[in-house]
Amino acid sequence: MLYNVFRRIIMIFLGIYTLFDKDKRDFIKKRINQDYSLLGKENYVWVHCASVGEINLSETFTKLILKEEETKVLLTCLTDTGMEIAKEKYKESNNISLLYFPLDDKGTIKKILNQINLKMLILVETEIWPNLINLTKNYKTIIINGRISDKSYGRYKKVKFLLKNILKKIDKFYMQSQEDREKVINLGAPTDSVEVVGNLKFDVKMTRYSCDEVKNYKKQLGIKNQKVFVAGSVRSGEYEIILDVFRNLKNVLLILAPRHINKVSSIENWIKKNNLTYKKYSDLEEKSNYGKTEIILVDEIGHLRKLYSICDVAFVGGTLVNIGGHSLLEPLFYHKTPIFGPYLQNVKDISKEIIKKNIGYLVHDREELLSAVNSVLKGENQDKIDKINKLFSKNSNIAEKLIKRIGK
Repeated sequence: MLYNVFRRIIMIFLGIYTLFDKDKRDFIKKRINQDYSLLGKENYVWVHCASVGEINLSETFTKLILKEEETKVLLTCLTDTGMEIAKEKYKESNNISLLYFPLDDKGTIKKILNQINLKMLILVETEIWPNLINLTKNYKTIIINGRISDKSYGRYKKVKFLLKNILKKIDKFYMQSQEDREKVINLGAPTDSVEVVGNLKFDVKMTRYSCDEVKNYKKQLGIKNQKVFVAGSVRSGEYEIILDVFRNLKNVLLILAPRHINKVSSIENWIKKNNLTYKKYSDLEEKSNYGKTEIILVDEIGHLRKLYSICDVAFVGGTLVNIGGHSLLEPLFYHKTPIFGPYLQNVKDISKEIIKKNIGYLVHDREELLSAVNSVLKGENQDKIDKINKLFSKNSNIAEKLIKRIGK
């Protein structure tokens, strides 16, 4: 197969490169040289996710599979962060095995298949790995929550002659939207194998907080009579705009949560350069003497949803720069009208629904962002809560719908 020729060449060059990069060398070793003895000759459904996002959105679906007494789950992912999240989510389950995905290595995949009695392979979103799909062609292979971004679609079209044969070996495609359905059919998937079910992101479990919990959390963070502006999953090129907008606001506390924690030091430098006061989230303790601060800089992961629950204004990052956007559903879940930029490749369908229902604000620059923030601060989002509830109600129980279809 031409794919394996290219793969072998890439692995040779990668092997040479890793001689000088210990981290990359360890990355590959960790994914190829694993302990497969934990796998027994039992019935398994193999669920493959790319990273944290797919681990999170497939949780409800995977736990429904785990309710089947005679079926175990083999869950694989590519990233270290994805693995850590998976370990935490499934630490109470005895019927799930967690492995790193072995980088589509034929020998390793064969070793896994020889260890288990595979009943079905489930690929979350569009994880198209030719060797994995070819080696499991005698088993049911299904894509759930399928989506194809515009960027990926352009790349896939260039290798359509190769991709078409791979797609024909997949039994069923459960796509997020009609547009995703049309794209995968155009790439070669059989029309009668492709169905639109919806987006599993609506099934992601999030915690509701009571009024008392919100009040106590604000107290814990030292928030008194200020309005709270949370900028979540912010990327380089965005925090500068956010800080510029913030300088034009009065009696507002900014909570800035970068997508990547390693950007905290550069954001600190920018805040200092602009003569603004700040405290790091990790330094805020219940009995701390907070003093006056204008900004809380989040330097830990895992707090964003709870921060959205207490905010008055929510901006979702990765949208004012060409990243493609992060979760718009998280602020919506807490009845906040999200503000976001024009780069929405990763959240295209949800953003269209938000704009159509007028439950969020699309902005293109600093001026529009400032205007949207001021609109929310004036309380112009109160009439949108009912629309938000209807959106979640309409798109609920996607995991159960998928399980029923797969069962058939």
